[in-house]
Amino acid sequence: MPRRHAVLALVVAICWVVNFVVIDIGLESFPPLLFAALRFGLIAFPAIFFVPRPDVRWLAVVAVGLFICVGQFGLLFVAMNTGLPAGLASVIAPLQPVFTIPLAVLALGERPSLRQVAGVSLAVAGIGAIAAGRAHGVPLQAVALGIASAAAWGCGNVVTRAAGTKRPFSLLVWSSVVAPVPLLGLSLIFEGTARWQSAASSIDASGIAALAYVVVVSTFFGYGVWYWLLSRHPASTVAPFTLLVPVVGILTAWLVRGEHPTWGELLGSLIVLVGLTLA
Repeated sequence: MPRRHAVLALVVAICWVVNFVVIDIGLESFPPLLFAALRFGLIAFPAIFFVPRPDVRWLAVVAVGLFICVGQFGLLFVAMNTGLPAGLASVIAPLQPVFTIPLAVLALGERPSLRQVAGVSLAVAGIGAIAAGRAHGVPLQAVALGIASAAAWGCGNVVTRAAGTKRPFSLLVWSSVVAPVPLLGLSLIFEGTARWQSAASSIDASGIAALAYVVVVSTFFGYGVWYWLLSRHPASTVAPFTLLVPVVGILTAWLVRGEHPTWGELLGSLIVLVGLTLA
């Protein structure tokens, strides 16, 4: 991977780090599934009227929409609303290479190098050390939902790579069209119109700013660049960059939300950095 592409991958990882804290703030104004539906509704419309259709089969568009938009973010928002702290969420999300790399081997025939495997394994060990210090007192259901979100992200990565799109931004926008209806349906079932009315009457500037960040910075920029990188490099090369997320995520959650890291977490962050360098 060229150095400038690696820098782009690092910038995206940092944008996603901040995203966890922003989501935490946004959930103070919106119920989780409605928040996710609004996110992808604002991405899809009116963008689809200006962005050309993706150069892949519609099945791939639907699959990316279900795995990434509905699966990854629907589960993540619910997990954080259930009690998963922003700092711990930033630790669990980068587990996606654990799913991406073996799925890419099975589905795409990719062959990661021994150094990549060793680097990812070391980084996952570091994430385990961080999680061991963070998970005390956090509901098991929230942790399980966070891991399921990472698995959905891994599946979405492989589908994106397999689709072989040359217009990744188009795939980003059009896959977002898939999400609002199922997310709104799930929100109606599990959250109800009463919570919608409460959100509408109590929304403030922080809620609007959080929604704007997850739409513009995290999604349009972050996933636009991410899909572009996946269309040009093996998934096993791109995916490990997200292992940087827990390192900066713990620091951001500490500074903004008052989540204090332990020495074990700091040691685990150092192990993650070493693993990322190898990968």
